[in-house]
Amino acid sequence: MLPLNELIEQCLNGNAGAENELYARLAPLMFGVCLRYAPNAVEAEDVLQEGFMKMFLHLESYRGQGPLEAWVRRIMVHTALERYRKKALLTVDAPEEDGEELQVPAPAFDDNLSAEMLLELIQALPPGYRLVFNLFAIEGYSHKEIAERLHISEGTSKSQLARARRILQEQVNRLYGFKPHQQQEG
Repeated sequence: MLPLNELIEQCLNGNAGAENELYARLAPLMFGVCLRYAPNAVEAEDVLQEGFMKMFLHLESYRGQGPLEAWVRRIMVHTALERYRKKALLTVDAPEEDGEELQVPAPAFDDNLSAEMLLELIQALPPGYRLVFNLFAIEGYSHKEIAERLHISEGTSKSQLARARRILQEQVNRLYGFKPHQQQEG
């Protein structure tokens, strides 16, 4: 296994074997990133492929300042956002104003809330909620940055996050049999 800096250099020189190795090293981690933004695994694979194409096209712009994984992660996130903006999936959902109750299907789970279960709950969120939740809670963007990236207001970003959190909390409560105002002792 080549050191990362050598692998990058070989990729820049057009070595297909090095490109395959770099993809193999990064794809599992980046697929997890894509999966958080996509509604399903097939869409996540599409985002992953698009993101890697962009990464290889712009690899020369990576200056080695910070981990390569963080640089590639930003590419994947931006690729996902572009994809869903183009598909017009970044609409603002406002079920409360319409008097409708937002229903997110509860996935089937065992006893414990694992990372996979949480990912499934996040994927079940409406696209706008899911994107804002991921950008804020997982990627660490501020509401101002989210608003700029998604072309929404900061208030909308805050509202979408609050609604996403409420839906996730309700789903977790349902999974564990908690009533809305029931508190755990301990």
